[in-house]
Amino acid sequence: MPNASYLDKEDPDLPICLEQTVLVWIPLGFLWLCAPRHLVSLCRRTRVNTKHLSKLYLSKQLVVSLLLLTAIAALAVTLGEDYGPSKDPPSTVKSPGVFYTNPILFAVTWVNIARFMFLYFLKLLLIKSQQTPMCILSFPKNHSGLSSMVVKGYKQPLVQEDMWELNEAESTAYINQRFQYFMQSELDSARVRFQNKLKNKRDKNRDMERGNKDDEKKKKKNKKKEEENYPNSWLITTIYETFKGILFESAFFKLLQDVLAFVSPQLLKMMISFTQDTSSYAWEGYLYAVLLLVVAILQSLFLQQYFQRCFVLGMKVRTAIMAAVYKKALVVSNDTRKESTVGETVNLMSADAQRFNDVTNFIHLLWSCPLQIILSIVFLWIELGPSVLAGLAVMGLMVPINGLLATKARKLQVENMKFKDKRLKIMNEILNGIKILKLYAWEPSFQAQVEDIRGQELKVMRKFAYLTSVSTFIFSCAPALVSLATFSVFVGVSSENVLTAEKAFTSISLFNILRFPLAMLPMLIAAIVQTTVSKKRLEKFLGGEDLASDIVRHDPSFKSAVSVCDGSFAWEKEAQPLLVSLDIKPGRLVAVVGAVGSGKSSLMSAVLGEMHCTKGFVNIKGSLAFVPQQAWIQNATLRDNILFGSPHEDKRLQEVVEACALVPDLELLPGGDLTEIGEKGINLSGGQKQRVSLARAAYSQADIYLLDDPLSAVDSHVGKHLFDKVLGPKGILKNKTRILVTHGVNFLPYVDEIVVLVDGVVSEVGSYNSLRVSRGAFSEFLDTYLIPEREDTQPDSPLEDSVSFTLKRENSIRRSQRHGRLGTPEGADESKAGQRLIEKETMETGQVKFSVYLQYLRAMGWGYSIMVFVVYFIQNIAFIGQNLWLSDWTNDAVEYSNKTYPASKRDTRVGVFGALGVAQGLFVFLGTLLMANASVNASCILHSRLLNNILRVPMVFFDTTPIGRVVNRFAKDIFTVDEAIPLSFRSWLLCLLGVLGTLFVICLATPFFTLVILPLALIYYFVQRFYVATSRQLRRLDSVSRSPIYSHFGETVSGLSVIRAYGHQERFLKHNEITIDENLKSVYPWIVSNRWLAIRLEFLGNLVVFFSALFAVISRETLDSGLVGLSISYALNVTQTLNWLVRMTSELETNIVAVERVSEYSELENEAKWVTDNQPPEKWPEAGSLQFENYKVRYRPELDLVLHGITCEIDSTEKIGIVGRTGAGKSSLTSCLFRIIEAAEGRILVDGVDISTIGLHDLRNRLTIIPQDPVLFSGTLRMNLDPFDRFSDEEIWSVLELSHLKDYVAGLKEQLQHEVAEGGENLSVGQRQLLCLARALLRKSRILILDEATAAVDLETDNLIQNTIRSEFSHCTVLTIAHRLHSIMDSSRVMVLDAGKIVEFDSPTKLLEKQGHFFAMAKDAGVTREEITAL
Repeated sequence: MPNASYLDKEDPDLPICLEQTVLVWIPLGFLWLCAPRHLVSLCRRTRVNTKHLSKLYLSKQLVVSLLLLTAIAALAVTLGEDYGPSKDPPSTVKSPGVFYTNPILFAVTWVNIARFMFLYFLKLLLIKSQQTPMCILSFPKNHSGLSSMVVKGYKQPLVQEDMWELNEAESTAYINQRFQYFMQSELDSARVRFQNKLKNKRDKNRDMERGNKDDEKKKKKNKKKEEENYPNSWLITTIYETFKGILFESAFFKLLQDVLAFVSPQLLKMMISFTQDTSSYAWEGYLYAVLLLVVAILQSLFLQQYFQRCFVLGMKVRTAIMAAVYKKALVVSNDTRKESTVGETVNLMSADAQRFNDVTNFIHLLWSCPLQIILSIVFLWIELGPSVLAGLAVMGLMVPINGLLATKARKLQVENMKFKDKRLKIMNEILNGIKILKLYAWEPSFQAQVEDIRGQELKVMRKFAYLTSVSTFIFSCAPALVSLATFSVFVGVSSENVLTAEKAFTSISLFNILRFPLAMLPMLIAAIVQTTVSKKRLEKFLGGEDLASDIVRHDPSFKSAVSVCDGSFAWEKEAQPLLVSLDIKPGRLVAVVGAVGSGKSSLMSAVLGEMHCTKGFVNIKGSLAFVPQQAWIQNATLRDNILFGSPHEDKRLQEVVEACALVPDLELLPGGDLTEIGEKGINLSGGQKQRVSLARAAYSQADIYLLDDPLSAVDSHVGKHLFDKVLGPKGILKNKTRILVTHGVNFLPYVDEIVVLVDGVVSEVGSYNSLRVSRGAFSEFLDTYLIPEREDTQPDSPLEDSVSFTLKRENSIRRSQRHGRLGTPEGADESKAGQRLIEKETMETGQVKFSVYLQYLRAMGWGYSIMVFVVYFIQNIAFIGQNLWLSDWTNDAVEYSNKTYPASKRDTRVGVFGALGVAQGLFVFLGTLLMANASVNASCILHSRLLNNILRVPMVFFDTTPIGRVVNRFAKDIFTVDEAIPLSFRSWLLCLLGVLGTLFVICLATPFFTLVILPLALIYYFVQRFYVATSRQLRRLDSVSRSPIYSHFGETVSGLSVIRAYGHQERFLKHNEITIDENLKSVYPWIVSNRWLAIRLEFLGNLVVFFSALFAVISRETLDSGLVGLSISYALNVTQTLNWLVRMTSELETNIVAVERVSEYSELENEAKWVTDNQPPEKWPEAGSLQFENYKVRYRPELDLVLHGITCEIDSTEKIGIVGRTGAGKSSLTSCLFRIIEAAEGRILVDGVDISTIGLHDLRNRLTIIPQDPVLFSGTLRMNLDPFDRFSDEEIWSVLELSHLKDYVAGLKEQLQHEVAEGGENLSVGQRQLLCLARALLRKSRILILDEATAAVDLETDNLIQNTIRSEFSHCTVLTIAHRLHSIMDSSRVMVLDAGKIVEFDSPTKLLEKQGHFFAMAKDAGVTREEITAL
């Protein structure tokens, strides 16, 4: 009997011979093939692992042994039948027992084997897919492992501690090492190419120049600007080389999945012909339904494999780039560093690396999209013949249009990046200089600047959104237009062509496959275009010059410790060089002196190798330690700041801390040396930062110490103590080589050698006495500054007691009061409370509150929100209508099967079909336009609320919040609000409507389906809730663990010279790797959780397909083929849409967190109103008298008082000096005058007006302060003096003349429009201080406060400032907070503060006679009565 006939029955069966051979041999073969491997592993395992004796295992063993018995029984029966004693003819009836057991047991084995095969296959697939710590290290059944995390995440919010450890291949260190290896070779060859290119260009120019020189020069200049002047096109190849393994693996899976995608339409075609052909057997239908399910499941598995690899790849690329940027930042030369600000460099790490991450996720679509397109066309051709070309023509037209849109979009994107950079730069400066802005009441000016840039940025965004809506319109029309063109041509070409259901729906499902690559390609191209911008920025930075490592040599054969052999150094290649020759013997103390801007700090940088060396070299024998002029403090504990990576030795630490006068500070800090120091050392005073910086150097036990004016920021007696105990001939560094830049003339007699700098040239070198005698530049310098010689400066006078006395008196309110009560006996947890200054970043947990969504919708505007929804809804109706019309159309084929098809009918069919298609497109266009306007509205409102509020938050907030965290709100979160939320919101809406539409159509076609909807929906809901809870929390962990990466990076960039001087680059690289790893730990599970979800969801989607097919088979009698085709082709689409819906829901939840974070900072408590109705008189304060009445103040409500009831009166035009040990409350007093901190009790009257009753700006505009650290903002000089443009240029010039800057400014090319660099980097500290003086002069107020203004300035500048203040502010009330007692000896009265109380308040002479606190301080500083009389 031929085998074919076996299938031609109601219940098909396989031929017996096949059953007994092939079917038995398949499992046996499988077992035989797998046996050796299992046996080997069994033999290897020496100990018996009882864990494997599970119930499942035992039941399997039981079944197998029964099988064995059956097999033996069957054999026995057969043998018995053949050779048995019975002489009857062989019985045809087998004994029923065996008859039943055999098939059952075979079935069970089959199930077992099938299960084993499937699991084995799955495991192979999945384990491959997550070669992540989670599956291989932590657990074998990897997805179930993730399930445990998902369940945990659902029960309670996940925290960083729940994350799994990374394995070696995923760690930053490993990725970076591989990447650097390939990068080096690629970059080298790129540099060679670049050099050749330059050479060719030079030759070309030379040939041309012979012809016509002048013309050429102009051209050459222009050309040079356009050319890319750095080695390029090496980054992509490096990435490829590093990660090609994963690339090829993922490509393989993608290929399998693409091919499988085309099996479903063919099955659909068979299915439809099955419903039409009533004679076919039912089992065929069931077979097709099952095949649809199997194909779909395989497709899902391959797709998830591919995604897993791609996302991991994207993440690795991001990691590699971040690590590379960090590494480069540690060695980058000053030129390259100047080209980009800190903000821009951090941007390379955050935005640009992220771009690469996003593109690599989808990079395979570059070949997969064309492949899918070609395959679709081939199958379509088979279906519809040449009329497909019509549809293709329409698609072809779309491509150039999209190309055009993409290039426009790219231009806008670049523009947008510019504005973003600019805005973030200003924000960074505002936050860094927020105290100055508050003191000067300059917030409105800067707010306007930011709002201005933001306005431009939003304009660009709006344009961009409109462009997107045009391209969306084209896309949404595309499928409709394409099918319209194809079908109308197909029907119109000849009357024989009738649109049947199989043709129509197979084509439509093929067109659906086509939609994806066509939609993705332009998006991918746009993304790649954006990434090329990032690629250029990264290549420029990573390919930039490194610091030349050969400037500083370490040749031990030299006799001297530091020698500079006729060196010529400059900051920039073209700048004025510094000419130095120096030779410093080991173990000597060398002082470097000179006026402001004479190149003292530059000399330090030159020795460190931070400058361009045009000739000569530096040799250094031994290790270095460096104390910069402005102390660089890390956000770590005080102890870590001092140890700076060296091992902790208690004795040495104690010695250093004592020598650096830090003991009293430590007693006052809540956590002792374990107190956490805020970013930039926010909770230490200037003097303390400097002492910590000095302690770091002293602890490092280097051979050579470079000290850039460390003594200027501390009180005079503390300076003296530091010199004696640390730097001087008897200090702890007495045997080391020390180079000390100093302005303190008093120390010069005790140094071994003095180097005098004049205008960047060493003018004299020698000992103190020899230089005095030689009457050169040095002795002029001394005669100008040295207050007549005194006897009691001998360092051997009993200094110790007085210093320890003044140090003990210090009550360092600055910090301690800020952080909690001291001396509470409650024990450890109390001290812990004080140690942490920076609160951990708050992280919302649990479900995002619904109110946040409402807040966003409110920001968008209710009208807009509702309209968007309605428009999209109508669009969806049009879509469904179009497809129902099509299914109706295909039924014509049955109606007119033997008749000719009437032309009029054909035209109506085509017309309505087309109209509905275009309607869809128009509605989508409209919806997207509305959405664009709405989202730009929302962005505008949310940003201005945030900015408005941040500028009105009290100072305390900035002291306890790292700047990085606030910047993060303005960068990452606003970016999300601008770009991510509108997108995910739109996609979510479309997906939701799409899914609902699909279910509606399927139910319409097969009403049975409604039964399945409920259980499926329930499962779906639970999976989604579980997943979203975990995913959201993982995203939150991700963004919280990202901040430290950027903070640490920003910190590193600002402390580069220190890190390089100590040679600690490696340690910082390590730390960077650890922070990135912490971040990866939450990114990894996130990627896997997406796959976890997708597998489950796609399985649900596949069930929808299966059921819709199954019900179609069951009720095929009542259905017309059009509806079957419709419902199944819809169902085939649903898998993708369901998947997207959950993805979008979770993405929307994730992104909406940004709104939550932004609004959190928009609702912080504000300080008092800037302007109130109670305005002071126009001329107030006219006299400038001050009254304090029992004034008490504390930093925060829960802390102790800082000032304990200050009562005093200060008359008009009095000059008051305020002295007291660091932290006695001097700075707090000024903060109170400006109401930076508000009174707890009592009041301050200025000219009889209680300052707490008027607006802050009214108050702050009428007072003037010259602050401790001169803060400048990037912008013009003019803007730095007068941000509101209130004064004329003449006034500004006269002020510059008074502050001795006129010659300098007049000498600049742009004069008043001269651009000041970020933080005033391109001016010396002295010049910055003078600019601050000019600011004060401009304001002409009656009350002037000088806050230790002379601390960072050399004597010359100090003198200039003092004289200007004496002459220009003679009619004002001046309060001076002094470090150097000399500067206040001519005050009318001196206020001595101690622990927040006034202990003495009288004229200097009387105080000296009184012999109290002031007398003791004066004695330490070496001020005598004679001097005062002299003054």
